[in-house]
Amino acid sequence: MEIKNDLILRAARGEDIERYPVWLMRQAGRILPEYREVRASLSGFKELVETPELAAEVTIQPVDLLGVDAAIIFSDILVVPEAMGLEYQLIEKKGPWFENTIKSEADLHWAQADIDVEDKLSYVLEAIKITNKELGGRVPLIGFAGAPWTIFCYMTEGSGSKTFSKARKILYTNPSLAHELLNRITDVTIKYLKAQIKAGAHMVQVFDSWAGILGKEQYDVFALPYIQKIAAAITEVPVTLFSKGAYRSIEDLANCSCNTVGLDWNMDMARARQIVGETRTLQGNLDPCALYDSHKNVELATNNLLNSFTSKRHILNLGHGVYPDIDPEKVKTFINTVKNYEL
Repeated sequence: MEIKNDLILRAARGEDIERYPVWLMRQAGRILPEYREVRASLSGFKELVETPELAAEVTIQPVDLLGVDAAIIFSDILVVPEAMGLEYQLIEKKGPWFENTIKSEADLHWAQADIDVEDKLSYVLEAIKITNKELGGRVPLIGFAGAPWTIFCYMTEGSGSKTFSKARKILYTNPSLAHELLNRITDVTIKYLKAQIKAGAHMVQVFDSWAGILGKEQYDVFALPYIQKIAAAITEVPVTLFSKGAYRSIEDLANCSCNTVGLDWNMDMARARQIVGETRTLQGNLDPCALYDSHKNVELATNNLLNSFTSKRHILNLGHGVYPDIDPEKVKTFINTVKNYEL
């Protein structure tokens, strides 16, 4: 199916664009009353993720309501550990929770790599197919997965954490276990992303949400090689790598087999461009909290970011997911400011 608005794909590939494309991480979610209406009728978040028709509906909402240049399939990074055998719950106002965790080699039966991803995660793939049918080629659809290190954090910690000390402890005390689990996660993630592409994803993003809790040396050993393996394996569509907090690894990420490097709001866009040159597209990186400000100041902050660019190789986004209590009208101001900006 021909994509009518392929701006984001062209920007990712370094091709000519007439304006910068824009979308938001977590754009399908709680900022939209229409999403909350769908969510209120269900037992929980997981039911929404696992019901393809509803996941497709909320995926499309920001395209219709906000005017973004891409949809991102509504799902969760934790579907991967669950498919491997480690079930999770999402507890309201507390976040994800795993009853079982990987503490030693004896627990690796909860982390099976030899699985049929198309069977285990069929609900995500069906949601992608339905979404594309309903979109009718208006905008591209982004698929995604969590990076191996971030998934490792949840599989070993069992929940969210400020420090992920249990996960990091394993890197020191049992590195062989760490590499075994990271390899398994990587293998499943590659199969999963390829299945998403086969189902109709036009580009994919790998989220390393907890990259910033590792020092550079450990990031180089326990995170970067696995991200690179995934990026190198995905040759069918553009790949974005978003490693939150990996300030010292921008050049290393740009040297991976990716098209786009996502930056969080603490990373300096101009410095990042100096580091990567014209070899990669950069994505980001307005501070999400800037959208709490007045419409005038949201417009000002967005234009300041745009004015800092020295290249067309940019995709506009926030430096993290949009926060749930942000006014959708402020989000529209951000998006419209980008769309009205003259290159």
